[in-house]
Amino acid sequence: MDKPKVSVTVVALLATAMGAAAHHAFEAEYDEKKLVTVTGVVTKSEWTNPHAWLYLDVKDESGKVTHWSFEMGSPGGLVNRGWKKGELKRGDAVTIDGYSSKNRASVANARMVTLPDGRNLFGGFQSTPGNPTGK
Repeated sequence: MDKPKVSVTVVALLATAMGAAAHHAFEAEYDEKKLVTVTGVVTKSEWTNPHAWLYLDVKDESGKVTHWSFEMGSPGGLVNRGWKKGELKRGDAVTIDGYSSKNRASVANARMVTLPDGRNLFGGFQSTPGNPTGK
């Protein structure tokens, strides 16, 4: 391979790697010092790349409902931690603890999710604090 093609290839690979690292930076979006815990009912689950999302309706003591959005790890990472696609259905009651968004109300990065059957599964990014698996 001649030098110009090698240079273009190297630059393209570096740009891709840097973009992937920036995309997955927990610290850019979430506050490690603001742990939240909510219990609610699943309204929607999106098993999409690059990250899955879980949506809950959470009622406070007065009955007021707040819509929460939890960003989770990649579908492949979740499967490696014991998740199954479609495991959570609309209407399932779950408890999630996670890290609050720095900029958006009622948005967090999921850490531990207590499923309806009582299992606790890690739901965050690979870089989410408290990741017990490292994957």
